[in-house]
This record gives sequence, C-alpha cells and structure tokens, in this order.
Amino acid sequence: MDTSKLWTLWADEKINEAEAKLLRTRAEDLPVPYDKEGRKAIETVVRAFLKRDDAVGLAAPQIGISKRIIVFRSRNLETKEPLQDGDYEVLVNPRITQKRGDVETMREGCLSCPDINVEVPRFIEIKVKACDKVGGKINIRYTGYLARVVQHEIDHLDGTLILDRGSTIFYPREKEKFFDSIFSDTAE
Repeated sequence: MDTSKLWTLWADEKINEAEAKLLRTRAEDLPVPYDKEGRKAIETVVRAFLKRDDAVGLAAPQIGISKRIIVFRSRNLETKEPLQDGDYEVLVNPRITQKRGDVETMREGCLSCPDINVEVPRFIEIKVKACDKVGGKINIRYTGYLARVVQHEIDHLDGTLILDRGSTIFYPREKEKFFDSIFSDTAE
C-alpha cells in the first residue's frame, strides 16, 4: 500500500468512488496489546504524517488504513519546521468521553476534501480516552484549537467529514462548476 498517497473524495474534478467509500466508513479498533500488524499500522500513520508539511493532523483512513489511529501536531503549531519527538501525539482507539464549554464555529480545511473550506462548529473543550502509541491507556483533556483538531481527526475515524459537520462551504471560483455540481443544495 502506498501510504504517501492521500485518499480524497475527489481529484482532478472527478469523484473518487473507492476512496470516498473508505473515508465514509467507520474505522476498526486496533486490538490492544498491539500485535506486529497493529504496531506497523501505527508506525505507518506516524511516518506518513511526519512526511507532510501541510497538515496539523492525519487519521489512518486518510492514507487507506481503516483503523482508529490519529496523529496530530500538539506543540509548535505555528511553525512549518520539521516535527520533533514531543511535537506531536498519537491516539489509538480514541473516544471523546466529554464535551464541555461553548461551541465555536471556525473555517476548517481537510486533506481529504481538497480545495474547500467549511465553517464547522466544535466544542472548545473535550476529554478523550485512548491508548498511546505503545498501548498505554490515557485520559487527556484538550482545549481551544487542539480540541478542534482532535475532534476533526476523530470524525475521520467515524467516517464523518467536514462536509457533514458544516453548513457554509467555500471553494475557488475557478472550480465553481465542479463544486456546484456536487454541492448544489449547500453551496453559497
């Protein structure tokens, strides 16, 4: 499997049916303790994320692996410098156990929905239960922007995309005909 290839709903103004099907499918839990295959899947997702400089986070389904694994930048969010150990987190089988505070709406982009931005409402504080990259159980709280990032990536594990969460979709004028054809009911 080519994990450098990003799975998307569309490319070159054509719908990617097979990729869209996987992106819209709930990913499977990774058995804990991790076996050789599970450890390899985690390593593959981390490696794919570390190769990118255009993403704050990556979920396993975005590279064609239907497992509940996410990796995201958790420190030095403003820099485009290569990530170091400690700048990112890996969550396996994450579950949001609590949503708190206000709901804030912001524009989000997504590697799997290229060329668009969607206004998406998200909770500003969440608690997550998961396993770390070696299988240890963790409970962690995220606030602000990191809470948004984690909710976005966990959505991928549930087969949910920004198109399903938001109402206003923004896309480039030069691709208006294509996007109008697929968003005819929701385009603004």
